[in-house]
Amino acid sequence: MTSVEGEPPRALLAGASRRWVRLLPWGVAFVLSVALLPTTLQVLTADYGLNGGIASVLAVAQAAPLLLAVVRPLPAWCVVFAADVAGALALLTVDFEERLLWPFPPMEIVGYLGLCLALGLRERRRTLLLVWLATAGANTGLGFVAPHGTSAMEVLLTLLSGVALLLAAALRERYEAQRRLTEQETISEAERGRRTLLEERARIARELHDVVAHHMSVITVQADTAAYRLDGLPPDVREEFTSIAATARESLGEMRRLLGVLRDEEARGELAPQPGLTRIGQLVEAMVRAGTPVEFTPCDAAVPEAVGLSAYRIVQEALANVVRHAPGAPTRVSVSSVSESVAEDGAWLTVLVVNGPPPEPPAAPLEEGGTGHGLVGMRERVRLADGTLDTGPLPDGGFRVAARLPFTERNLT
Repeated sequence: MTSVEGEPPRALLAGASRRWVRLLPWGVAFVLSVALLPTTLQVLTADYGLNGGIASVLAVAQAAPLLLAVVRPLPAWCVVFAADVAGALALLTVDFEERLLWPFPPMEIVGYLGLCLALGLRERRRTLLLVWLATAGANTGLGFVAPHGTSAMEVLLTLLSGVALLLAAALRERYEAQRRLTEQETISEAERGRRTLLEERARIARELHDVVAHHMSVITVQADTAAYRLDGLPPDVREEFTSIAATARESLGEMRRLLGVLRDEEARGELAPQPGLTRIGQLVEAMVRAGTPVEFTPCDAAVPEAVGLSAYRIVQEALANVVRHAPGAPTRVSVSSVSESVAEDGAWLTVLVVNGPPPEPPAAPLEEGGTGHGLVGMRERVRLADGTLDTGPLPDGGFRVAARLPFTERNLT
């Protein structure tokens, strides 16, 4: 609710999410100004007997600044406070009935309290304390010149203004605390998402290590045994194969060190062979045994190991989401490939997982504390493979996951 230094002042409640809340200060200020201006003029002239010209000036000075208070409450308070004190002194020049309030008539009290609420919503505690002390000091000083003797009504404005300032300040501080909490939660959520993405990338890198290490091992073995498998190799060719084998072994060592950097304390089972397309059938069988009807269309095509690994993980995450959010829902898993001779943009693999609505919608997901790695992992694997991913709910209440993975990286330029 406070304005940042160096920026134009904002209206009170300008940061509220609802439009009617943002317009509320303007509406209240307009109603008070329109209602209090003629009322003040009428009361000062008819009831107190004040001169019409002086009453008009006081009425404008006491009511019009309430509109300014929506944006600049402190300057508005200075004008109104001076006008209220001047009005009290002006009333000393006329003979009014003892039953009438002095030094501040009722309409001035109403306008001043509205101004105090605006101050409490904008200014700091030190400023509010000074405003209240000024109000108390003015009431005390005017009490010494009261025309009809001292009265308890003279301290009315002091008490009411203190309550208004305290209440508005409490509301402002509560709003600021909620705003800071919301900002912190937003930052925490962004950091959590970033950490999840980084963890998923590290996990993918650890899995791809085995695929790349296998190919490097094959290169090393082929280069080391070339001299024994191939007869009549010239000495320079033998040295070239020896250099290739040494370079491959060095690369394997560097990859092992890289894997050590990516490995975390909770990582387990990384020595097991990485799964591929042939293992998707086992996932489907496990789902069927768990009570989820799954229709599976396999693919027997030979695909690169990295592509097969990505396809397996996508199906695994998609089926896990079915168990979490739609247990027992009929599911269809399809894996198919298009050869380079058929597709104009090269060979690619299509992975499709579609589930219908569950027989009995669960009251809540089976895993309340999930990390949300499922869709994040799918998107990251597809991105690294230069593929495409389409996910989203279906009109009947089901969900669809469709991934398209090229066999080789395409040129994006």
